[in-house]
Amino acid sequence: MTDIDGRTQVALPANDLITLTHIIYALHAFSVLTGIFSAAFIVTAFLSGWPSIIAVIINYVKRDAVRGTFLDSHFSWQIRTFWWSLLWVIIAGVLIATIIGMVIGVPLMIVVGLWILYRIVRGWLALMSRNAMPMPN
Repeated sequence: MTDIDGRTQVALPANDLITLTHIIYALHAFSVLTGIFSAAFIVTAFLSGWPSIIAVIINYVKRDAVRGTFLDSHFSWQIRTFWWSLLWVIIAGVLIATIIGMVIGVPLMIVVGLWILYRIVRGWLALMSRNAMPMPN
């Protein structure tokens, strides 16, 4: 059962769910660090690394448990980061497959990797402050 914050009237998640969300950010961060410190791009390590894949699976499995709390926005943030990254990697891959597109595709992979890094850092900092993430309209 979740408690209600008397000041904001928003459901408060259980502490174990907050800890789980920290673990999910840590799994994503581990994949990013693998991409930074290896020959892989950040984005390819993020999308193909087992830590991020496990993190996204946990996001989907535990999504109902965080529904109605500020953690719901973090789960959506993490899931959207993963799927948007995949879309941009596919686009970059198609561009890289053409010789002319390599000029655009490789920088696009780097930009998407930096975008992933930004989203993990921003999300994790917001979680530490117990703030929700902005949601698209």
